[in-house]
Amino acid sequence: MNPAIKNPLLFAIVFGLIILTGIFNSWNVALNILNMGLISAIMALGVNMQWGYAGLFNVGIMGFVALGGLGVVLVSMPPVPEAWAAGGARVLLALGVAVATIAGAVMLWKRLAPGRRRGLILTGFLIVGFFVFRWLFDPAVAAIEAVNPAGTGYLGGLGLPVLIAWPVGGLLAAGAAWVVGKTALGLRSDYLAIATLGIAEIIIAVLKNEDWLSRGVKNVVGIPRPWPVPYEIELQKSASFVERMQAWGYDPVVASSITVKLLYALLFGVVLLALVWLSQKALHSPWGRMMRAIRDNETAAEAMGKDVTGRHLQIFILGSAVVGLAGAMMTTLDGQFTPGTYNPLRFTFLVWVMVIVGGSGNNWGAILGGFLIWFLWVQVEPIGLWLMDVITSGMADDSALRAHLLKSAAHMRLLTMGIILLLVLRFSPRGLIPER
Repeated sequence: MNPAIKNPLLFAIVFGLIILTGIFNSWNVALNILNMGLISAIMALGVNMQWGYAGLFNVGIMGFVALGGLGVVLVSMPPVPEAWAAGGARVLLALGVAVATIAGAVMLWKRLAPGRRRGLILTGFLIVGFFVFRWLFDPAVAAIEAVNPAGTGYLGGLGLPVLIAWPVGGLLAAGAAWVVGKTALGLRSDYLAIATLGIAEIIIAVLKNEDWLSRGVKNVVGIPRPWPVPYEIELQKSASFVERMQAWGYDPVVASSITVKLLYALLFGVVLLALVWLSQKALHSPWGRMMRAIRDNETAAEAMGKDVTGRHLQIFILGSAVVGLAGAMMTTLDGQFTPGTYNPLRFTFLVWVMVIVGGSGNNWGAILGGFLIWFLWVQVEPIGLWLMDVITSGMADDSALRAHLLKSAAHMRLLTMGIILLLVLRFSPRGLIPER
């Protein structure tokens, strides 16, 4: 089929499925799928930059998503004055000592002559710096976490608007990507995958255990909403909104929830359109052609004078920043930051399925995969339960087979993702919208 017809048709089918969900199920459910589909499409777009443009195999997506969410906490949550008074200054001083220790170790490594003496001096310097850091850091953290641990127990954020936090979340992810890239890029693809997975697990472990930073597994709730998205209760208290909805025949409570979700969809849609426009411009520029040339044959590109490792670092940072931006948007939509919920299945494997099914190397394919796979991820389980109910309707209530089939409906998500991935790899190995 002609791509000019096939590609819009595929998008029409996916959005048609979302609309049918609203008609036959609930518009709240449909808009939830749409909003998370927009965020998933942005995540897939970031991974597509790394894999589709440059062939970088990043399986640490989960960590960059979590850093984006952390950016929202650090920027948008109000500060906790009591916690700052208890140990905020000492924590900043301890972190300054840690940075100075690392910088000093780098300088010593460069200035001292290679040999045993350099190793001994460097080891001693790092040990002293570590103990000074812990001497300052540990009591400060204990004092901060003792301040109303059930409600706060952390330093809080800067109290700035959430829209500012989104790019900050992207910058945090980009900074982590720079550190990972400087140490791991240039390795073989399987080693890069191991390195990124390990870094992601370290990031999640830190977020779970450092309560002073983001409350750890106690979670940060009540994250402010971005302009112009109001709270549902505000709409329900607005006499003009209630009168308008009643005049149109809608329940004001349901209408307030739908209005909020529509405004979120508008914000997320603007971000996605801006990113895809920039991505398309970059992909079809000389820079984009150079990236694909490096992906296809690194040796030939290096022979032509291209800095392969430098370009890999560049695209790795850009893709991770986009993933971090999506993570910040998701935390804002949820209204809470929950480090315990970040797991590789949801935030790494599923995003990779989106890119592979949609079509790696094609921005529109990654976006299609984001919407399609998220829709299936949400809807397959209830559809599977309905299907099992139909299949087992003629069985006895105490049938062991019936109980087993109904219990198995909970695993329909994983089964469906595997089947879809196999079918696409068999019949359309380059994805539904392949790279041209």
